[in-house]
Amino acid sequence: MIASITGTLREREGETLLIETAGGVGYAVTVPLGTLERIPAAGQPVSLLTELVVREDSWALYGFDRPADRAVFQRLLSASGVGPKLALAVLSALGAERTVRSIQQRDLATLASVPGIGRKKAEKLAVELADRLVAMPSDGPPLPAGPADEAVPALVRLGYPPATAEEAVRGALAEGVTGTGAVIRAALQSLAGKR
Repeated sequence: MIASITGTLREREGETLLIETAGGVGYAVTVPLGTLERIPAAGQPVSLLTELVVREDSWALYGFDRPADRAVFQRLLSASGVGPKLALAVLSALGAERTVRSIQQRDLATLASVPGIGRKKAEKLAVELADRLVAMPSDGPPLPAGPADEAVPALVRLGYPPATAEEAVRGALAEGVTGTGAVIRAALQSLAGKR
């Protein structure tokens, strides 16, 4: 199993990173939105914790810059009906801490706000995972909110669907835009079709 990867960030394409190791091997690693906004620019060194997901028809590597994110991703995958794409969507929309809190407190409205999760799936997640998320690793004090944490809700308040808002913010971050205001502006330009 590939548990971590360290190398140089060569390329960012959407939520997928190309990381080249010192041995010259390039790995495609898919990351949640929070990790995407915290990683350095292309050409810089990067180190991620990883989770290799093997399916009948594919192998995919998912990366996380914090132990709690990987642990929550692993727990989400253990729930029936949750694949890596949905687990990544939950982490992208809510982050690790909010995901754990929403499941433990059975906050179905928050869970159902994630694209791909309806009310029934939210109830199922809360029932299946509430006791599995008790002892999660701590990453220390909570990090300050990043641009995505503020930009996605701002776009939703403007009337955009959560999935559309998240995709636009992800696109802005993939282009290297930083700062909440700049991310919102870039996302709005993308949504308006000005690019």
